[in-house]
Amino acid sequence: QVQLVESGGGLVQAGGSLRLSCAASGLRFSLYGMAWFRQAPGNERQFVSAISWARGNTVYADFVKGRFTISRDNANNTVQLQMNKLQPEDTAVYYCAADMWGVGNMGTGNYEHWGQGTQVTVSS
Repeated sequence: QVQLVESGGGLVQAGGSLRLSCAASGLRFSLYGMAWFRQAPGNERQFVSAISWARGNTVYADFVKGRFTISRDNANNTVQLQMNKLQPEDTAVYYCAADMWGVGNMGTGNYEHWGQGTQVTVSS
């Protein structure tokens, strides 16, 4: 059974940082492209960043470029999202997702497995 478990969310002031982590089990992690999405209340789930399965190529949404960094550790089956310069509009539930052979897709429909999410709240 595939499981993706996010951690690292919390409450932070504007301008602060958080580091999210997603631990994967039940799948051959190295064969999966991994991504982070987010969803704020009343909004659709939104692509944030992805990292490909083979070369670790990264993709970012325009609104996080220069602030967020995605990385993966295939030895420990984890993917991280370092979030700096957080703003109140970054407040959302952040979800980890896995896409077999994924190369950085931005559509939710490309991802076969999802975590339960972790809340990130940025106060002004």
